Amino acid sequence: MFEPLTGVRVVDLSRVLAGPYATYQLALLGAEVIKIEHPDAGDWTRSGPAPAGLEDQGMATAFLTQNAGKQSVTLDLKSAGDLAIAHDLIRTADIMVENFSPGVASRLGLDFGKVARLKPDIVYCSISAFGQDGPIGHRRAYDHIVQAMCGIMRTTGTPQTEPNKVGAPYVDYATGLNGAFAMVSALHEVRRTGNAVHVDVAMLDTALMLMNSLVVNHLNTGWQPAASGNEAWSGSPSSGAFETRDGLLLIAANTEAQFRNLCAALGLVGILVDPRLADPARRRENADVLRRQFSDRFATGTAEHWEQVLDGAGVPAARVRGLDEVLAGAQVAAREITRPVEIPGAAAPVHLPTLGFKADGEAIGPSVPPPRLGADTDRLINRTRSVK
Repeated sequence: MFEPLTGVRVVDLSRVLAGPYATYQLALLGAEVIKIEHPDAGDWTRSGPAPAGLEDQGMATAFLTQNAGKQSVTLDLKSAGDLAIAHDLIRTADIMVENFSPGVASRLGLDFGKVARLKPDIVYCSISAFGQDGPIGHRRAYDHIVQAMCGIMRTTGTPQTEPNKVGAPYVDYATGLNGAFAMVSALHEVRRTGNAVHVDVAMLDTALMLMNSLVVNHLNTGWQPAASGNEAWSGSPSSGAFETRDGLLLIAANTEAQFRNLCAALGLVGILVDPRLADPARRRENADVLRRQFSDRFATGTAEHWEQVLDGAGVPAARVRGLDEVLAGAQVAAREITRPVEIPGAAAPVHLPTLGFKADGEAIGPSVPPPRLGADTDRLINRTRSVK
């Protein structure tokens, strides 16, 4: 099995999505992840819609998504006794993760300085909305707040409909991936130097990182991105969205070879000798003429038909699908993006995410279900005290 983090212990004080998703990546890579939760209700994501049989078990789908393979210990960190237990656990850890509201870690005595004295070779990961410094580093936020601040909403939709939020909490999950990458990197640095490392992961930074092509273009040329609907960011007149007989088709013919293949596949080879369209520079000037010919041709067939035709011609193309359809498809099944896990009480196996890559041809997914609230408290505390 691909478990490069076997032997690594993580004390996870994070909640909701970004932090727990970061530590979920580590758990799937073989790390022992100890999730610290408040005794009263645990992680906020434990409440909400749940699979059949788990409705009253603190096993909502929002919690299941990023907590398999972890252990749950319940501690009230405002209690001196429970905080001392947390300190004992941290002394045994390689990594500690927190996503407290700004200032909370310090008030609890769990800031980097304190933790580094407890464990001088710790990787300490802070995950927050805006980072540990800067004029708004103190502010709180969730995914949609960061979407409003990072500029993505002004580029999503058409000029008539923007601003629009992206339809998934992509900043949260990308921040989790960024956090996992930061922690694994810092773990290597600690092993190289023997010194504690504090990694500072911010949702706003991550959101802008996902927009790097826009960021770099704007900062270096002054270009201002605008909402472009379903059109391609390349700006190529032979790429973008076209209506077919039964739905929308997106194509990408950015290179000259792809453009020629597209014209041939559509039976529009006359375009290649049209003086307005044959030359790439003039083609952009006459984009409306070109797209009108393409649109008329695409309207004669279905999106499925044209997707297959263009795939055969070497032109990237895809009809617009719903989530249900893509998840039922053979490609997703082959990639094993989820794995069914048996959870006691559930009416059926629960599909949980695998890592975003395969290793040696194998998907890496959970085999142990998410923990019940506090399921490992007594065992782990007793073990930690016996070692102490």
